[in-house]
Amino acid sequence: MHRTRLFGDLGIDDAQRLTAEALAGLEDGELFVQHVVSESLAFDDGRLKVATFDVGSGFGLRGVLGETTAFAHANEVSERALRRAADTIAVVRRGRGGVMPAPPPERSNRRLYTDADPVAAIPFAGKVALLERIDAAARDADPRVVQVSVSLAASHSQIGIVRADGERFFDVRPLVRLNVSIVAERNGRREAGSWGFGGRWLPGRLFEDSEWRRAVALALAQAQTNLESVPAPAGEMPVVLGPGWPGILFHEAVGHGLEGDFNRKGLSAFSGRVGERVAAPGVTVIDDGTMEGRRGSLSIDDEGTPTSATVLIEDGILRGYMQDRMNARLMGVAPTGNGRRESFAHPPMPRMTNTYLAAGQEDPEEIVRRVRSGIYARSFGGGQVDITSGKFTFSCTEAWRIENGRLTAPLKGATLIGNGPEVMQRIRAIGHDLALDEGIGTCGKGGQSVPAGVGQPTLLVEGLTVGGTA
Repeated sequence: MHRTRLFGDLGIDDAQRLTAEALAGLEDGELFVQHVVSESLAFDDGRLKVATFDVGSGFGLRGVLGETTAFAHANEVSERALRRAADTIAVVRRGRGGVMPAPPPERSNRRLYTDADPVAAIPFAGKVALLERIDAAARDADPRVVQVSVSLAASHSQIGIVRADGERFFDVRPLVRLNVSIVAERNGRREAGSWGFGGRWLPGRLFEDSEWRRAVALALAQAQTNLESVPAPAGEMPVVLGPGWPGILFHEAVGHGLEGDFNRKGLSAFSGRVGERVAAPGVTVIDDGTMEGRRGSLSIDDEGTPTSATVLIEDGILRGYMQDRMNARLMGVAPTGNGRRESFAHPPMPRMTNTYLAAGQEDPEEIVRRVRSGIYARSFGGGQVDITSGKFTFSCTEAWRIENGRLTAPLKGATLIGNGPEVMQRIRAIGHDLALDEGIGTCGKGGQSVPAGVGQPTLLVEGLTVGGTA
């Protein structure tokens, strides 16, 4: 890691001294410094349409006293900028005496991903050539393909955390992602399909024929399926959720409600319910930031705390919440390594990493056979969620009718409507086929976006409202 690049002419020792001066008398806080290089390419209509390359650096200075946080940031890492930020931080302790500072995060030598730079790993011409090959392969696979869009993105983020107590933490975070979208047409009807994958690794895997061809095949299969789709039914009915990416529904409708800040403030349906039954028996939900190479994983969070595998719900019983340092201290529990921020220009808050519903013991095919009339949701697109109440609306990008225990016709226009905490109580079967998403998730909260992972096995939910057009 180029630590000198992070602190520039200021130097890490001077940064330490200025941070200690700025945070004197406060309970917690840190200087978060970041240098990030990112690149994005988009290929559409048979040609390269977008190619961006960005380099950014800066710092965020945060001071915490009780429930009050002051935060200032700048894209110039210098003594002048840091002193101006310290003036902002000073408002927190106005009229207040010094307090006992919070202990620093525990140290860890764990590394969950490479330090190497994924942006520089492949020449630009090689990246364009890959997009051209994917475009050609998709068009050759089916004469009905009328549009192909391919995007390739990579970033290399170096971060440093300096604390007033002298502790320093560093991390280097790679991230890559490939997405393929295909539109197919038949008799004037057009339908789309998409697939993507990625993670915290070098881009070599994206260039393997078997990997990108699989993405093309799955995106095309979804478009072909949707060409055969019929209007979705409407009403309340059993819904089978497929493994993997459908976990995004629980991520949004339940996961945010298990973050510490919402529960400390009493804004979540799960507030004050630790030890109570909040889901059906057999339902176990885990947030795990320690999975090697996963998109949502971090060796340390953005406060320096090592990430962990946190059991949130165990066999239907609420065990705890995801915590950053401030909310953990105010709630009298240990931080879980979930303090995350979008960049140096944002303060940390409790956020999910890789959140999934653990596997059960039932045969996924048998779960489908149990449904006389319902739908099977294999993939989701956009959705809307009220984090406080857990009410959600999610549109299906691929869904099937279930009739007499088997999948019949693919459906168009299926929307799932419900309440996350209530749905957790209505889970009636849990498959043994746990799958995590392919590495494409992005989580939004409080105006900040961070990479995240989701997952689940096949699930049978009794009585979800389906919005359809039939």
